[in-house]
Amino acid sequence: MVALDGPSGTGKTTVARRLAERLGAGYLDTGAMYRVITLAVLRAGVDLADPEAVAATALDTVFTIGTSPQRPEIELAGEDVALEIRGPEVNFAVSPVSAVPAVRELLVTRQRALIEEVLTAVGGIVVEGRDIGTVVAPDAPLKVYLTASAEVRAARRSAQDTAAGRDTSHADALASVDRRDRLDSSRATSPLRPAEDAVPVDTSELTIDEVITALGELAGRRGLLTGRTAGAAEAAR
Repeated sequence: MVALDGPSGTGKTTVARRLAERLGAGYLDTGAMYRVITLAVLRAGVDLADPEAVAATALDTVFTIGTSPQRPEIELAGEDVALEIRGPEVNFAVSPVSAVPAVRELLVTRQRALIEEVLTAVGGIVVEGRDIGTVVAPDAPLKVYLTASAEVRAARRSAQDTAAGRDTSHADALASVDRRDRLDSSRATSPLRPAEDAVPVDTSELTIDEVITALGELAGRRGLLTGRTAGAAEAAR
């Protein structure tokens, strides 16, 4: 198992999916789980400042999430919401929703169950988020903490929004990144921070391919390229 943590804009999702493909492993985007709960909260008109109401909505929310790196579907009550959960409304609200302890407890339990299912079925998994190495899977054999400068992350976020048809200025993207960092790092429950034994990787000046190569080498040194994952990694070269 590879636990991949870090703030927004560091390339976690792209890196995690491609690394999982290279290793022949499953993939889990825990951030998407918080985002789908956030979307449910927004659709229900729940006050973000009411943690009990947010927690109750989370408990009643029915969603599914895929664990294939090729097709990581996310559905809310049977509706494909993969694009909607990346929109500006969810971007703004996901940190306060994620800070509710009952929401985190609910989703961490589900995340651990999914990890065990995939490990049993596939033999390996790459899990991305903000508390994987510290809370969800503290015993993961490889923990990586991706970083990048705020300026670089804002540029990436602005480019992503443009590609998705949303007009976001660099200044607005930078303000969003700074706000998300502040909220995620200061929350009382499971704050964003690297695990003590996580390997830091600064992606500011690296291409995606360079990051994948570096993490693949780390996985090999940790003995994670064995069995099915070794064959898939060799075939991907």
